[in-house]
Amino acid sequence: MEIPSARCIFDNNLRHLAEIGGLTIVIFTLQLPLRAQQPAGSPQSAQAEAVTSDQDLPARVRALEQEVAELKALIKQSQPAPVQPPSAIAATPAPEVSNSTHPPKQALTAAAPQPDVLSADVRSTLDFWSGTTFSVALDTYYEYNFNAPVGRVNLLRAYDVLSNNFSLNQADVIIEHAPEVAGGQRWGGRLDLQFGQATDTLQGNPSNEPRPEIYRNIFQAYGTYVAPLGNGLTVDFGKWGSSLGIEGNYTKDQMNYSRSYWFSFLPFYHMGLRASYPVNDQLTLNYWVVNGTNQAEATNAFKDQLLGFVAKPRKTVAWTVNYYLGQEHPDRSEVPPTSPIPVQPGLSFLPIVPAPNGRTHIFDSYGTWQATSNLTLALEGDYEIERPWRTTAPGESSAPSHVDGGAAYLHYQFTPKIGLALRSEYLSDRGGLFSGLTQALKEDTITLDYKLYSGFLMRYEWRRDYSNQPSFLASRQGVLSKQQNTAAVGLIWWWGRKEGAW
Repeated sequence: MEIPSARCIFDNNLRHLAEIGGLTIVIFTLQLPLRAQQPAGSPQSAQAEAVTSDQDLPARVRALEQEVAELKALIKQSQPAPVQPPSAIAATPAPEVSNSTHPPKQALTAAAPQPDVLSADVRSTLDFWSGTTFSVALDTYYEYNFNAPVGRVNLLRAYDVLSNNFSLNQADVIIEHAPEVAGGQRWGGRLDLQFGQATDTLQGNPSNEPRPEIYRNIFQAYGTYVAPLGNGLTVDFGKWGSSLGIEGNYTKDQMNYSRSYWFSFLPFYHMGLRASYPVNDQLTLNYWVVNGTNQAEATNAFKDQLLGFVAKPRKTVAWTVNYYLGQEHPDRSEVPPTSPIPVQPGLSFLPIVPAPNGRTHIFDSYGTWQATSNLTLALEGDYEIERPWRTTAPGESSAPSHVDGGAAYLHYQFTPKIGLALRSEYLSDRGGLFSGLTQALKEDTITLDYKLYSGFLMRYEWRRDYSNQPSFLASRQGVLSKQQNTAAVGLIWWWGRKEGAW
């Protein structure tokens, strides 16, 4: 029987070791203990080698096996750790730091604090601007009046006033930093800049603004403070868009493209102070004290006031009620400067004696009902009465003019991109307070929405206006018609961080 030599056993174990190590190659030389050299071929040398080989072979094999085991352990320690995905690394608990003088490198790395690269001032500035929204809107349209009116003008319209014309209704820039009471910030503010055709229609009418150009492009500019009273009393001071009437300034938030008679008739904006207090989740009380209707600068000494509330008996129902008391007759008239002392334009006046002191009363109410996730219904009713003169003697007050009526709305969202809106309204103008003529005005509007993308809306609209009196321009100068039919395409873009209705 042939016994394998030590060299053979070592070579086999070395090959097995290399297969186990995989990534590590170990090269070494096995040196056996040195013995006294005997002359080659001598009988003593051959006998000694035979005896030594037979007696020491088991011990040497055991020694080689022990060395192979030690080498395996060294190779296993020297192999790199497998790369783990970030999720596995995050889920792996941090290694415990031993009591040895040199803890593992992984423990040191995990415990090392991360440097704060932002200073306190920079971080405070970033936190402030993170709560500020910047938004932009573009509202354009093309409309055709089938009366082919002289001058291509649509009468009794607020915004879509031109026919057969590519028009820029308005371009808007909105900057808002709303209060965040939960975060410890009780103040905020908002600025709405407006340019385009609607600006001239909406802002700065010379008949009730002494210096309209100063404020023409400022649709809204007000500061806000939430006082720590009860549930929080919100107070705004400045200029803001009126909430009398259900319709507002920004087309994207309305059901139709064109505005109703009531939007054109009721106030567009106010300047002053307004307060809002939420009694609970279902009821909010409102109070205003302002210069007047559509007056950034007052034209008389009287301060108009509003009392109202917003009720939300259900999440799908909202009802607003407003009572507005005002005096809209000026007590002065503008004249050219007569003093040699320079004054600003529009600041030279003569008093009107006696000044009209008649009051204006507006009763305004509207509600919305989200009947289903796709169907929205809305209803508005208004009554306004105004007289030029008011005296204390019975029967000496002047005859009043008054306007009453309302509007009904329906909007159905067929798909996320396609919606349909209907509007029908009636306005009785007795005394010509709105149109300059006693008449009963009606209009019916159908609007198709197609939302190409989020922030890009196309609106196709057909509208019919009609009255019991000739009130609308026709194709011949000096001839009026009892009706006008218009077709319009509106293109509205908006983008920015402000969410919801503007």
